[in-house]
Amino acid sequence: MIAMALDFLTSLFKKKEKEEERKEETFEEVTVEELESRVEEKQQNEQIEQIMERLNDIENDLPRVKISIDNIKKQIQEIREEIERLDKTIKDIMMLYEVVSQEINPFKEQLSQESSLSSEIQELKKQIEELKMELAQVKNDIKVLAGYGVDLDSILYEVLAEV
Repeated sequence: MIAMALDFLTSLFKKKEKEEERKEETFEEVTVEELESRVEEKQQNEQIEQIMERLNDIENDLPRVKISIDNIKKQIQEIREEIERLDKTIKDIMMLYEVVSQEINPFKEQLSQESSLSSEIQELKKQIEELKMELAQVKNDIKVLAGYGVDLDSILYEVLAEV
């Protein structure tokens, strides 16, 4: 994209140079309007040259910027990995602290009560998971029965009547 812009600007610059050469060849009387026109063209040419120089500078800086970005990405990834290692280390230390503090803790009785509540919660979670698995199995059985053409409505009606 920058190369296309440079080509375009170069072609404009060359056209302006040719026009100036033709004007210089004819040494006719110059009016104020022509002088103003020439000054304006010269200013435009100078602007074009400045733009071309700036585009060249930018084009030369792009590879360095890309390398810098790649280096920064690499550093960020290394920092992420280090944070993950630190996080794991902190978790390990916390687990070790829990083990050590359980043996020395003066509030062990209170913790044992909390521990019993925790174990009950764990048991309830386990039972919920078992019920989920049973429900999934029942769904699969119903799908299989429906595939064989069994009248599920009558079976469900009988089961609900028993309850």
